[in-house]
Amino acid sequence: MNKIISAGFLAYIAVTSMGMFVVALIVFLTTCLFDRRLVVLHYFSSFWASIYLWSMPAWSISVEGRRNIRLSGTYVVVSNHQSQLDILMAFRLFFPFKWVSKAEVFRLPFIGWNMALNRYVKLYRGDSDSARTMMAQCEAHLREGSSVYFCPEGTRSETGWMRPFKPGAFILAHKMKTPILPVAINGTRHALPKNSVDFHGRHHLRITVLPEIPYERFKDLSVEETAVMVRDTLAAHIDEHRASPRQ
Repeated sequence: MNKIISAGFLAYIAVTSMGMFVVALIVFLTTCLFDRRLVVLHYFSSFWASIYLWSMPAWSISVEGRRNIRLSGTYVVVSNHQSQLDILMAFRLFFPFKWVSKAEVFRLPFIGWNMALNRYVKLYRGDSDSARTMMAQCEAHLREGSSVYFCPEGTRSETGWMRPFKPGAFILAHKMKTPILPVAINGTRHALPKNSVDFHGRHHLRITVLPEIPYERFKDLSVEETAVMVRDTLAAHIDEHRASPRQ
């Protein structure tokens, strides 16, 4: 039964994505001339992603700390990464940002094409030239007033325990003197484990926006120290870390 439910949900995503991409293309064509940051398109993409969370009755969703987001602010957003569902959960925040995502996701029909349409930032893992291009694009987005969203573990955690953070997001925050916005995600690992397509089961998915970390708090820290500080801040709000704090 689990396989049938999962197959049906994947089919539902595939079929609806075709129509939603057409709408996204219309939104892009009608707004891009006056909305250079593509904020309207991002909000539509947030609605599109949220549909799939709303459509699974077995999941309960909570969004906490949204008041910590200054809509007029620009951030380097940093989040833990447990599941492919983290992407949908982040869209539930409904505030404009540019994803930094592995290049393979951009190849997905309709969903990946929409990511390209939004001018999200692709990264070819292990490619130093791609990393430099990614950083340059992120700097350009921040200068334009668009936040950028990183999962600095680099890949999903199978246990829920965060891996050491890669430095890219923190190099960027230091260089651009941009505040860091930590975002903690819980429950997605159980709802859709890594290397699984089983969407079934009752789960509570939570996303929590923590207070921003202003540049003044980390300007005298090294990049590595900043990464550790942000990771520790997030760890206090991740279920697996709180359950086993000495691991």
